[in-house]
Amino acid sequence: MKLNERHLMQLAAVLDAGGVSEGAAMLGLTQPAVSRSLAMLEARVGEPLFLKGRRPLQATPLGFQLAAQGRTIITASRKASDAVQGFMKGTKGVVRVGGVPFFMDAMISRMIGEFQKLEPEVTVQQSYMNLPEMVAALESNQIDLGIVPIGVLDLGPGFEFTEILPGRNVVACRPDHPLLRNRRLRAHDLTSFPWVAPLPGSPLMSDLQMILMSIGMSDLNVRYSGGSLMSVINFLAETDALAVLPFSVVFAQRKENRVTVLSYEIPQPSRSLGILRRVSGPRSPAAERFAGHVTTAFENLKHIIKRHENAVVWGR
Repeated sequence: MKLNERHLMQLAAVLDAGGVSEGAAMLGLTQPAVSRSLAMLEARVGEPLFLKGRRPLQATPLGFQLAAQGRTIITASRKASDAVQGFMKGTKGVVRVGGVPFFMDAMISRMIGEFQKLEPEVTVQQSYMNLPEMVAALESNQIDLGIVPIGVLDLGPGFEFTEILPGRNVVACRPDHPLLRNRRLRAHDLTSFPWVAPLPGSPLMSDLQMILMSIGMSDLNVRYSGGSLMSVINFLAETDALAVLPFSVVFAQRKENRVTVLSYEIPQPSRSLGILRRVSGPRSPAAERFAGHVTTAFENLKHIIKRHENAVVWGR
């Protein structure tokens, strides 16, 4: 026997409100319409649903069981409505974001935590990837947006890039490194110490190659490779090694005072950190809300980061 779900919902509302008129008002319906629905439900099951002569209305055992199912339907309907409203507002849902490892660890992961406090019902799924993997993931709809440094590069009309921070990579070391005592650094000075190799495929690797070209060498003394951001910071703090890192990453570590910047300008192309999206296709409101949060956070940060760079790197 198939029952009309709306009739069950109306039965539950009438019993909870204590009367047909009150139940109809709760559902935004008229009293005659609800009376007809209840009469149709009684006819369908062939049993009375209310005890005669009771005010407020009281259910028979069968009416009680059917009303319980009606309440479940009402609850599910309300949850579905809330889910739709939350999705459209971007306060519910999933954000799939890809990004370059060191920058994600140093800056974006904290912003994800801040965003989670504001929107506790949004789930963020983060993936580590560089630009080629990010483009492929966006094209195949595996991620909603990417956070990546991009230089002078045309990705074509299918993508849009929103800058959030001017990109600059620097040579990093521990705060009491011997080279910090040099008043004027030369490129050759950098060859006297071991190096940390950047992750393959990252812009850091191309900047390290630019250093080699400026020195006129083909290789450096690499003593450590393949580490996460925290492991690289720990390695730098305990050794005389040098590493190419984004300045924003060093800035994020400033309170720990375990890594600083050498006043040596790396030859590097103009580059920006930003949010990469596809132009076409549906967009997740939650992902757009997250992108807005990240953009606003960097609007507040980038002037502080620039002042810090001028003071720490070039004002030493």
